[in-house]
Amino acid sequence: MTSSIIDSEYFGSTFGDPAVQRIFTDEGRFSGWLRVEAALARSQARLGLIPEEAAQSITNAAKVENLDTKKMAEEYQKVGFPILPLVHELAKCCDKESARWIHWGATTQDIVDTGLVLQMKDAFSIIGSQLDMLISAVSNLSEEHRLTVMAGRTFQQHAAPITFGFKVAVWLDELLRHRDRLPDIKKRALVCQFGGAVGTLATLGDKGLDVLKELSQELELEEPAISWHTSRDGWAEAIFWISMVGATLAKIATEVATLMRTEVDEVREPYEPGKGGSSTMPQKRNPVACPIIMSIGNKLRESVSSQLTAMVQEHERSVSAMPLEWLAIPEAFVLLSGSLQHAIPMLEGLQVDKKKMLTNLSMGGGLLMAEAVMMGVAPKIGRNQAHDLVFGAAGKAWDKGITLREALIDDERVREHLSLDEIDKLIDPANYIGSADKMIERVLKRVTHD
Repeated sequence: MTSSIIDSEYFGSTFGDPAVQRIFTDEGRFSGWLRVEAALARSQARLGLIPEEAAQSITNAAKVENLDTKKMAEEYQKVGFPILPLVHELAKCCDKESARWIHWGATTQDIVDTGLVLQMKDAFSIIGSQLDMLISAVSNLSEEHRLTVMAGRTFQQHAAPITFGFKVAVWLDELLRHRDRLPDIKKRALVCQFGGAVGTLATLGDKGLDVLKELSQELELEEPAISWHTSRDGWAEAIFWISMVGATLAKIATEVATLMRTEVDEVREPYEPGKGGSSTMPQKRNPVACPIIMSIGNKLRESVSSQLTAMVQEHERSVSAMPLEWLAIPEAFVLLSGSLQHAIPMLEGLQVDKKKMLTNLSMGGGLLMAEAVMMGVAPKIGRNQAHDLVFGAAGKAWDKGITLREALIDDERVREHLSLDEIDKLIDPANYIGSADKMIERVLKRVTHD
């Protein structure tokens, strides 16, 4: 039985990539804890702190299938701390002598934190691959449409021409920055935690740091300079990154959904029969991926708040921070993977209607070319005078319901400075995309060069 829609059998993988979902199941959680316990034993054996035979026995026993998870759950409800039941179950699978050395010098948070780091590491690997796939899809889309002219919009209104490739390259540039940030974030977030009761490793005497080094190397995690059990900024940074990527995807989905509006109809999500249909309106082809991506983006912003709250801790172990992170962190990773898995095929198969973009450009009678006309006449009469001149012509076009071209030709002051041929060149949207193509090229180079 599940109470979360994320794990719902009915909704399936709607809100999370199945591979990432599996990482954060109980099985994935127990597996991470056991990996830490086994690695700890092997590390301590190499340093002569526990017998080699004990380390081997603990390693052999540290398998999820050896655990009575039902009994563990019952014990957890009694004791309130998750690792003690694991230790008891692990001890049952070892000989009596080896069982003495399980969890040597460790505390619950060491195992829980480092186990969660291992889960995060595996999840980051999948999400990083998803991000690369999305970047590839978006770069192809930008390249394909680098000269597809469309209306640029500000405050939801036609402003000046751009190309669809330019719009997509803006998305791409943002995604590339997320990719650039990830390696450094992983260095600060994927860090081994092993400190014992209050972080000093006092139970291990002068061997504490040696064990920490060995354990970090064994698990292929970063080694901390000092225990970070009450310093959660690394995890906060990771969750902030997840939220930022989710926000970028939500931004893209918002633009796609807006451009899918009937009265705009410039792009469409990939369509297959029956997809996006209404239960009552047979004609509908609604956005399907966009609403999920947008909703996940909104939800992920809550994760940032939770993790910032978890940063505020008292003394050498917080009363409330750990359970808050158990709730927030897995959900954040799963949700981002879900958003990415919707965004990739949507942008790989996005339908772009070039003709409709051109049609929409002509809406408003060419008024979006007013700036171009202003800058065309400005060298002759000055920028401010040019603004006033075109402002007057644009106002006449609005008031009389005529095109900007007609208003310009009808204005004697304009004709004093611009020929008919010059006017036609200035009001052609294809002639007013500035450095858009060069900017696209600069972004596309980053895809392969970074």
